[in-house]
Amino acid sequence: MRKFTKLLAPALVAALGLSAVAPAIAEAAPRHEAARYTPHRNYDIRSDIRGLRSDIDRAASRRTISQREATGLRRDASEIQRLYTSYARGGLSSNEMRTLSNRVNRVYTALRMERHDYDRRRG
Repeated sequence: MRKFTKLLAPALVAALGLSAVAPAIAEAAPRHEAARYTPHRNYDIRSDIRGLRSDIDRAASRRTISQREATGLRRDASEIQRLYTSYARGGLSSNEMRTLSNRVNRVYTALRMERHDYDRRRG
């Protein structure tokens, strides 16, 4: 009888523990989805894209990059804007935010490289 209780008691505790955890997991899912919408994330990435476009326009007007280089960089910024619009429909997750930020940083880097290469062509 003692062996039976040694085996039965832990199994019973484990079964009760799992049944208590399952509802908690189910309740946590909607809160996680609600956390996708954050106005702070939307504002940050929108301002980054706006700043990127203004920096490209400023460099083109100052003639530190050629119009051909500016056109390519503007196209890249427009692709980021389209991707942002697609992501923002359901709210931005942290992975989507990271993807957008990486793309914006890549275009900023390309703009910096174009300003300092002085060859007046893309790439």
